[in-house]
Amino acid sequence: MNFGTNFEPLMTRQHPADPNGVQHVFKFQNGYGASVVRFRYSYGSEKGLWELAVVSFDGEGWHINYETPITGDVIGHLTESKVAQLLNDINALPA
Repeated sequence: MNFGTNFEPLMTRQHPADPNGVQHVFKFQNGYGASVVRFRYSYGSEKGLWELAVVSFDGEGWHINYETPITGDVIGHLTESKVAQLLNDINALPA
């Protein structure tokens, strides 16, 4: 899933907390990325919506980054077009 952007996920997998859930992880050249999930406990999943977290990469690993201009938390209840907008915003962050 590319959410209407030219960005391909680095990884797509079953969400670890829900066998019926999904997680897409995106990685950008600036060292940031996003974890986009929909699973039983994500914000908006009951309506088929997505939840996004900004992530930072260090080597091959990554972690949620709560200190960006995009957000200081996860963002839930997202349509695919809103996810696409946020992916573009994250990609545009300075390295």
